[in-house]
Amino acid sequence: MTIPFNVLRARIRVAHIVDNYTSLRREGGETIAVIKADAYGHGLVPVARALSASGAKTFAVGTVDEAVALRDSGVPGRIISLLGPIDAEQCQALWAYDIIPFVHHADQLQLLAGIGRHMDSSLGVALKCDTGMRRLGFTRETVVEAARIITACPGLHVVMLSSHLATADAPDDVDYVAAQIQEFTAIREMLLASGLSFQSNLANSAAILAYPEAHFDSRRAGIALYGGNPFTGTSLAHLGQGLKPAMEVATRIVSVHDLAPGQSISYGRTFTAPDRMRVAVVAAGYADAYSRNLSNTGFMLLNDSRVPICGRVCMQLTAVDVSEVPAPRPGDEILLLGGQGEEAITPDDLAEWWGSISYEPLCLLGLNPREYID
Repeated sequence: MTIPFNVLRARIRVAHIVDNYTSLRREGGETIAVIKADAYGHGLVPVARALSASGAKTFAVGTVDEAVALRDSGVPGRIISLLGPIDAEQCQALWAYDIIPFVHHADQLQLLAGIGRHMDSSLGVALKCDTGMRRLGFTRETVVEAARIITACPGLHVVMLSSHLATADAPDDVDYVAAQIQEFTAIREMLLASGLSFQSNLANSAAILAYPEAHFDSRRAGIALYGGNPFTGTSLAHLGQGLKPAMEVATRIVSVHDLAPGQSISYGRTFTAPDRMRVAVVAAGYADAYSRNLSNTGFMLLNDSRVPICGRVCMQLTAVDVSEVPAPRPGDEILLLGGQGEEAITPDDLAEWWGSISYEPLCLLGLNPREYID
C-alpha cells in the first residue's frame, strides 16, 4: 500500500533496471532477478514484466504471498520465495501457483512432505544452507537428513541449493568470503554425490561483480539491479561504476523565507542561522518515509544544486538552505533522490546521510505514490 495524501512522487525508470540486469549477466549459468520487497520499492509487477521481456527467466521474491501476486500478474518463468512457507496454507499455495520455496529447517520439509503425499505433482524446493551467515539454513551436518526427507517423498524434489554471503561487499573481509565459498562447495559436493541434481547459487550483487569463483550455476542480482553499488566507499567501488539508479523522488516547496542571524528553525532549535540566509520549507518528512536521521545532515537537489537540510526533519515538512539558489519559489519541484549531473543524489549518497545502506531508502521511499517514466 502506498502512502496516501502526500505530495511526494517516486519516479521509476524501469529501463535503467533492465540496463543494469544486462550488465550483470555473466557467461555461463543464469542471473536470477531478485525483486523481493516490491522490487526494493520499485514495483513488483512492472519490474518483473520489463525484466521478463528482456530475457529474465527466474525471479526471487520474499514471501509466498508476494510470489502468488507475481504469478497472478501473468509474468512467466520460475518464481522463488526466499522466505519460504511458514504455515500449511502457504504450503498449499506453493503447489497451486508453482512456486519454488527456500526451505531452511527439517520441520518445514516435514510439513511439505506431508502435504506433498496428497498432491498429483511434485514440488521443486530450494535447500538453503548456512555457510557462515548464522541466520537460517541447513549445515553440513544436517543437509544430508534434509535430502533424505525429500527423496523419500514423491511430492518433493530438489531443484536448487542456495546460501547467503555475509561479507561479499567488504573488501577487507575476503577470507570470510573464501571460507563461505569453500563450505558451500563442500555441501554441494555432498549432495551431488548422493545422486541429487540441482542448480547452485551463492553469489549476490557484490559477488557477481567481484568473485567469479562464487558464481556456480546461477547468481542472484539484488541491489545492483536498482543502481546501488555494493562497493560504494571502498577500494572496489570501480566495479559498480556504470550502474544506473532507477528511482527519483520529487516533492514541492511549500514556502520560502529569510532567517536573520541568530534565528533558529524547526523543533528543538537544533539549527541556528549563522548569517542572514534564505530557507525553503519542503513538503517531505518522516511520515513520507523520509528519515528523521537526515536532520541537519544531507542534501536535497534544487535546480541541479545540492541544498543542505537545516534543522529537524518533521512529520511532513523539512527545511533546506536555498541561499545560493536563484529565485526559489513555492511550488517549485525539489528532489530528495535522483537528478542529473555531478550533483545528483544517488541511493548510496542518501543512505550515507541517512546512516543506513541503500536498500533502506529505496524500500521506504518506494512506498510513496509511484510514476513510471521513460
